[in-house]
Amino acid sequence: MKKIIACIMIATMAVVAQKKQKPNIILILADDISAREFPIYKSDTWSSDKGNKDSQDPNLRAKTPVLDKIAKEGIYVKTAWASVVCSPSRAMLMTGRYPHLHKWWGNKTIGQYTDEDGNLGSYPLFASSPLSIGHVAKKGGYATMWSGKSQMRNRNLQKFGFDEGVFTPGESSITELGENPYSNFTLEQKKVNGKKELINQDTGKPLGYPYYESSSWYWKPHVMLMNHPSSKKQFEWWPNTAESKKDYGLNTYGPDVELDFIFDFMERKVKEDKPFFVYHATHLGHAAMNYFNPKRSDLKWIETPKITWKNGKYTREEPNVTGANGIYDMHNSLSPSGIHSHVNYLDYQMWLYLKKLKELKIDNNTLIIFCADNGSSKYGKNNPESQKGTHVPFMMYGPGLGFTKKGEQDILMNLSDILPTLAEIVGFEFPKDYEINGESLMPFLTTNKKTHRDWVYGYKDSLQIIRGEKVLKDGLNKWYDVREYPSDLISFPEIKDWSKVPSELRAERDALNKVLPRFDMFDEAQHGPLSEKHQKKLAQLKAAKKAKLAKKKALKKAKQQKKKKN
Repeated sequence: MKKIIACIMIATMAVVAQKKQKPNIILILADDISAREFPIYKSDTWSSDKGNKDSQDPNLRAKTPVLDKIAKEGIYVKTAWASVVCSPSRAMLMTGRYPHLHKWWGNKTIGQYTDEDGNLGSYPLFASSPLSIGHVAKKGGYATMWSGKSQMRNRNLQKFGFDEGVFTPGESSITELGENPYSNFTLEQKKVNGKKELINQDTGKPLGYPYYESSSWYWKPHVMLMNHPSSKKQFEWWPNTAESKKDYGLNTYGPDVELDFIFDFMERKVKEDKPFFVYHATHLGHAAMNYFNPKRSDLKWIETPKITWKNGKYTREEPNVTGANGIYDMHNSLSPSGIHSHVNYLDYQMWLYLKKLKELKIDNNTLIIFCADNGSSKYGKNNPESQKGTHVPFMMYGPGLGFTKKGEQDILMNLSDILPTLAEIVGFEFPKDYEINGESLMPFLTTNKKTHRDWVYGYKDSLQIIRGEKVLKDGLNKWYDVREYPSDLISFPEIKDWSKVPSELRAERDALNKVLPRFDMFDEAQHGPLSEKHQKKLAQLKAAKKAKLAKKKALKKAKQQKKKKN
């Protein structure tokens, strides 16, 4: 009898210990995908296959059975906001802060600072915001991994609080690695006969149309490892083993590589009985150079491997691409080009995630967060109009984690809320003098609380975008009545005469206008800490730029006046 009681007690203690164990966390950030591209958001309009116009073609509609399940059985937020473009959104997500603190205002307007060696450079997030997602997870006792896109503008990826990293493409600024020896899918700026040309290294010829220097993150990708157990040094190009070198080639797909390394990391941490945090910054959704069709600049969303959903599971067709030097045959083994194919492949990867969690027996103790960094290319990306650039998908799924909410949540939130949410989950408290602009979602998710926050904020450079439950001010200083969602999620009625709207809308407008000055610091506080020498240098550059702009405007005005006279 005593033995039976002892066994029962041990079993009970094991169950209690499992419940007390901190949940694993997987944060998936899709790239350049609006909320409207996901069927769960019920928009009657989405992107065309080339992104140059809106579409209502059902053949171009993504199909997302797994993300639908995650959204319905977990939660999805009706109005989730990011910034309107990549870098400031990622900064907001990673730091829980707005640019008056982190200084990442836009892709091309990242604040400068004087580093500890006295050099002028981009203000890194680990310096502006030393308690970002990787650091907070580690302080909470988590093993941490970053997989996919980095976009951090400097070589110090080891300073972001992640134990391991898989970066696609690898950071070319890590000069000690030299050129990637495994992939020639690269665009490089070179001088040809005294003229700058963008050369496709795969063909050895100029590209022939405007683009930017980059390396492949989809097919035959450039991959860099950080602190992987198979590596002999901190940073290393992949493939890095005899087996991986044998398998690497045209049919190697970057998003698959990222996920393989994530699953390897998860398996190792489960064996070590250590909770893990994965930041999966996938490239899926982002346009890219199409190395398989180098003359087709219109095929911006690169083909993915073919997938099929049937009887509650996915099957994936093995890619079969042959050729060389810009001439390739895909043998009809890839999906059609289009953002819908990228969304479909994300759904396939979410299915793989759920399968893996079940296989590792951690499906009831893992939180999945799925979101995106800004609106779709050619539609929302860089677009400050209404909420085109800011409206992104946001889903949370955590069976067994005690959520009191389920399905659609008609609340306001933005990417800055992710860090304080993670901090609460991992058991980390920010110092009282450390400013965090986001708000934890946990009180809303685990109680009967009906709202989350009163307003959400977006930005790019000096453009300020803000909305409450009733009104929205966009980056063009237009105001909208947002009490009801239109069928395309975007065509809110513009408010042109405030005397004709209810007083409650005017009251919310006034309240939102009081919030903005705190964050509207682009003109007077764009940069981080600067030496006196660099302050003078940047002031001179700013003055020269202002003078050039004034001259350009004066010339334009003179031309218009001359045209009128004629």
